[in-house]
Amino acid sequence: MTTFDEAPLREVRLPQGTVRYRELGTGEPIVFVHGFLVNGELWRKVAAPLSADFRCIVPDWPMGAHTRAMDRDADLSLPGLARIVADLLEALELENVTLVGNDSGGAVCQIVVTRHPERIGRLVLTPCDAYENCPPGMFKALKPAARVPGLLTSLLQPLRIAAVRRTPLAFGLLTKRPVPHSVLESWSRPVLSDRAVRRDAFKMVRGLDSKHTLDAAERFARFERPVLLAWATEDKLFPMEHAERMAVQFPQGRVERIEDARTFVSEDQPERLAQAIAAFAREPAAAVMA
Repeated sequence: MTTFDEAPLREVRLPQGTVRYRELGTGEPIVFVHGFLVNGELWRKVAAPLSADFRCIVPDWPMGAHTRAMDRDADLSLPGLARIVADLLEALELENVTLVGNDSGGAVCQIVVTRHPERIGRLVLTPCDAYENCPPGMFKALKPAARVPGLLTSLLQPLRIAAVRRTPLAFGLLTKRPVPHSVLESWSRPVLSDRAVRRDAFKMVRGLDSKHTLDAAERFARFERPVLLAWATEDKLFPMEHAERMAVQFPQGRVERIEDARTFVSEDQPERLAQAIAAFAREPAAAVMA
């Protein structure tokens, strides 16, 4: 089993720019999609154990914590990000992918499977934006702030202070257990230190819109492959009701409740999540479709 830190950063050139990613293990591919202001480090505790049996692709998507900015004209709306995911799958020649999403990355995954499903074999959604809850709660204020020159930059400055990163004003609502400072630093530093990365992040924020998640929901019935909603029972932002609703709308959807966890299930319950993904990905297609 490869550790996350042992996996070197690779790069793939896409029409929208260059995306960096880590690759661990061999076998059927699992591709992970994080959300706003985090990077592939979010999946470090899940990808490593899964790499014993699967080929885990863990990109740093252009959502504010990436270290290689995209081309200036890249579309970073939710549909644009879904296109980037689809283009990466094509560039790496991946087939029968188990796509795993979290937070706003889960919204991106919903658009991928409803608009670009060709290379997707299964979908796993952990707590994420869905329906009208995009962006959720207090984060709705980020969207208008991103339209005022300098305002969102000012609002992000407290992330320079390590103690602030663990408060509800930053990442505090997303986990029950403290995230290591080194990981919080990797999430915060790029948007604070790189103007081009900041440009990408603001483009993404401006593109967050529930019209895209509502449109995806209208297409769920078209995605007839297996879907697992691995949802945290104590999430503060994404209600269990949405997981149950999606499980009904996807023809092969089902809910798995992850106890003692919030939004970042991969931080609070990584072993439980890895086990759920592995069991789901191993099921023969006929058994899953029964």
